[in-house]
Amino acid sequence: MEDETLIEVKNLVKQYGNHAAVDDLSFTVETGKVVGFLGPNGAGKSTTMNMITGYIAPTSGIVLIDGVDMEEEPEQVRKNIGYLPENPPLYPDMRVREYLYFVAELKKVPRKDRDVMVNEIMNRTKIVDVSERLIRHLSKGYKQRVGVAGAMMGYPEILILDEPTVGLDPNQIIQMRELIRDLSESHTILLSSHIMQEISAVCDEIIIINEGKMIACDTPDNLTMHMASNGLHLVIKGDVPVIKGALRTVSGIKNVVYDEQIEEGTLGLTLYSIDKKDLREDVFFALAEAGCPILEMHRQETTLEEAFIALTKGGSRQFGGKKTAEKQTKPEDEKEEE
Repeated sequence: MEDETLIEVKNLVKQYGNHAAVDDLSFTVETGKVVGFLGPNGAGKSTTMNMITGYIAPTSGIVLIDGVDMEEEPEQVRKNIGYLPENPPLYPDMRVREYLYFVAELKKVPRKDRDVMVNEIMNRTKIVDVSERLIRHLSKGYKQRVGVAGAMMGYPEILILDEPTVGLDPNQIIQMRELIRDLSESHTILLSSHIMQEISAVCDEIIIINEGKMIACDTPDNLTMHMASNGLHLVIKGDVPVIKGALRTVSGIKNVVYDEQIEEGTLGLTLYSIDKKDLREDVFFALAEAGCPILEMHRQETTLEEAFIALTKGGSRQFGGKKTAEKQTKPEDEKEEE
């Protein structure tokens, strides 16, 4: 059974004067997925999220939520979306429970359902122990949890979280990551973050935008795999001239980079192949025949952060398992609206 499309963005444009903050952006999010939304500062992430949630209108293009047009049926669509902006609109002089009842009223949750819903959501977000405290006295981590709880009110199918871990300490980031994993069991989530470890840990797919355009859309593993270098790192025991002579017999080696520090009696190096050819078997037999045992051999791995940097600053290296878009350059003095 094919996954159903829950969010569909078609040719979305947001123009500010002569400047396009979002430029012909199209993508889909399937039901039950956690999708990371990445881009450098000013790429248009927050602008896009604000258009998806209906907070700002696009200059052109369409946002469909479960097949319903945001502009044509905004009230119906918004009931299906819970939104946590980067700075949650909390009321510091309200107590946590009081604030959540207030949000429930704003979202027109039936009065008879509010007690059960507020208690369930507080349990889910683990804020029961601070339910009677003033919001101004909460830590940043608890404030973010209260913001998530507010977004969950009314049980929307979609949660859109804009930088949910911004300003959190490492322990709070781990707690928020665990909360997002838990919420993913019952919600479709679109998540914006600058923390690559967080994105790779919780997201099924990643959309990367730059200068208002999508430049990649794929799974975290595929993104890093496509961007991986063809480097093969080895530590070899033996005489350096013998090792170098053995490697010269291996076809397909493009370049060799030697480690700066070499342990006595060993040689560390990285081999780069032509057209990403797999050199491991040929290298193994060549060195074995020369009597030079391999102590270590592994492919160089590319992190999601390295892939992100390469995609957003690396010129023409665009790709995506689902969609690909050409990166277009703009004058450097033009800055994107975030």
